[in-house]
Amino acid sequence: MYSRQQLADDCRKLGVRPGETLMVHASVRAVGEVAGGPDQIHLAITDALTADGTLMMYAGCPRHYDEVGRGNLSPAQEQEVLEKLPAFDARTARSARDHGVLVEFLRTWPDTRVNEHVARFVFRGRHAARLIAPQPWNYAFGAGSPLERFLELDGRILLLGSDHDTVTFLHYAEHILDVPNKRIVRYRVPVEEGERRVWRDQEEFDTAEGAHPNWPDRFFARITDGYLTRARNPGGRIGHARSHVLPARELLAFALPVMKAVAADARAADHLTELTSEP
Repeated sequence: MYSRQQLADDCRKLGVRPGETLMVHASVRAVGEVAGGPDQIHLAITDALTADGTLMMYAGCPRHYDEVGRGNLSPAQEQEVLEKLPAFDARTARSARDHGVLVEFLRTWPDTRVNEHVARFVFRGRHAARLIAPQPWNYAFGAGSPLERFLELDGRILLLGSDHDTVTFLHYAEHILDVPNKRIVRYRVPVEEGERRVWRDQEEFDTAEGAHPNWPDRFFARITDGYLTRARNPGGRIGHARSHVLPARELLAFALPVMKAVAADARAADHLTELTSEP
């Protein structure tokens, strides 16, 4: 069983710094048993960050809120969603289940803030107000997004026992990547205007199937693992969880040429570390 203090010490040993801005992807199960329950994990990370630090996670939205028009629902299912789904309320809507339980624990913790978008992030700490600034309705992971402001703050990413294919920051790389034939998806989101529920059109580069047709299976994991190999970043443990801290700016510098090369030739995905220069 791990205490909050032990987990905070593990975060410090891994390299979590006081005062930094940290975006976390976490598997609660990977950590092992925690005295006091899962909330102690995000509190331990906050302890390592100190009051001058900022914690950020991606929450997204519950099922169906960003699905109408994508083509993954049958006509009957889509009609039922159109009739029954309430307007999206960023303050009360649960986090997407496939993003892990820790983000929902953080979202509901006192003083945690969220942005008003189905591409929703949660923030806690010194730079929360800056990160939560208005987000573009369309292409919400790219220019002007919380991910861009996270980059401007020299943010780092903590992978706490998580699947390396879940690094949300790489959607920012996809969005700013200047290559032809990127996939665009359009869908509709129920929002409240005055006292009415209306369905508002929205679009983005495809974050579900991948922003380009040449992306291979588990492309984000391959990019992340390629970066960790190139950076000689062995990681460490937080509780039982194998974990890594990596700078967003360095990951972006690694990812963009890889994405550009794979967009030009899908076979390039088999040689990721050869596509970038040594750091």
